[in-house]
Amino acid sequence: MLIIRLQRTGRKHEPTFRVVLTDSKNGPKSGKYLKNLGWYDSRLKNKADQLDTEAIKKWIAQGVQLSTTLHNFLVSQKVITGKKINALPKKTPIKKEVAPEAAKPAEATPAPAPVA
Repeated sequence: MLIIRLQRTGRKHEPTFRVVLTDSKNGPKSGKYLKNLGWYDSRLKNKADQLDTEAIKKWIAQGVQLSTTLHNFLVSQKVITGKKINALPKKTPIKKEVAPEAAKPAEATPAPAPVA
């Protein structure tokens, strides 16, 4: 399956990203991609100017998936319409531990008979 994702390039502490079309089995650091669809630098003001938006829309129409980060970026730049997707991992709720004695309902037990 093909996917459009960000591929990090640039120096330490100065990240820039390529927007690439690649196979979903290729890792983001592998450097393998089929087509370069633009680039993204978070430090610049005109962020959507460096993307080939027509090519991205064409590939989306053909059924190519977007990474969640790139999807949210394209929605914020109004290249595509839709809602943003939560890219953070889902957290499991904290389970409250209950003491075993407190979990059992109080049973009526007869009082011991007094010894005479």
